Amino acid sequence: MTRLSVNINKIATIRNARGGNMPDVKKAALDCEIFGAEGITVHPRPDERHIRYSDVRTIRPLVTTEFNIEGNPIPSFTDLVCEVVPDQVTLVPDAHDAITSNAGWDTIANRDFLTEVCGIFKSKGIRTSIFIDPDPKMAEGAARCGADRVELYTAAYAEEFPHGPEAAVASYLKTAIAARECGLGLNAGHDLNLQNLEYFIRTIPWTDEVSIGHAIICDALYMGLEKTIQAYLSKIKIF
Repeated sequence: MTRLSVNINKIATIRNARGGNMPDVKKAALDCEIFGAEGITVHPRPDERHIRYSDVRTIRPLVTTEFNIEGNPIPSFTDLVCEVVPDQVTLVPDAHDAITSNAGWDTIANRDFLTEVCGIFKSKGIRTSIFIDPDPKMAEGAARCGADRVELYTAAYAEEFPHGPEAAVASYLKTAIAARECGLGLNAGHDLNLQNLEYFIRTIPWTDEVSIGHAIICDALYMGLEKTIQAYLSKIKIF
C-alpha cells in the first residue's frame, strides 16, 4: 500500500520569510505524523532558504514514521545524511540556484558518481532512491548504480494530466514496470495533488511512496493541515 510522506519545506519557507520560529517546523513535522502522515520529507539546500541543516538534526530523532532526506549529494549534504542516518535518502540533481527540482538524473552518464554515492549511503544502512525522469533506461541505470528505489519526477504527468490522464501517465507506467523488473522499489513526487494523485496510484498501484509538499501546504491554507493530510490519504488508500 502506498505511503504518504509529507514534505515540510514550505513550512520552513514561511518561517524563514519572517524570522523567528513561527511556524515551528519541528512541531509541524510531529503534527503531520499525528494527522496520519506515514513519513516526513525534507530537502535541505546549500543556501538554506527553507529547511536548514540544523532543522534536519533537530527533527531526525523526533520522527517516528519514516524520515526521508532528499537533495543533491554534494559533500556537505552527504556528510549531513551520514551523520543523522535517515531511513531513506533521495538523490536529486539540483543546481544550487534551482527554485525547485526540475529534472531527474541521467543514471547512465552519471553511473560512476551515483554508484559511489549509493555505496556510501548503503554502507550506513540507508535506503537509497534516485530521482529520475519517466524513462525506462533511467530506471535500469539506477539499478546498475546500486539504488534500492527510484523516485519518478512527476511534473510532466501533472502538467499533462488535465489534457488526458492516460497519455500523461503512459511513460510513467512503462518506467514503473521497468523499475519493478529490475527489482527496484518505486516512489513518486512533484506536483502531485488532489486532482491527479488517485489516477496515478490506480494506474501504478505498486508505488511504495509519494512525497508531497507544495500542494499539501496550499490546500491546508483552506482546509487545515489535518483535513488536508486525510484528504490525500484517501486518494492513495484505494485498495
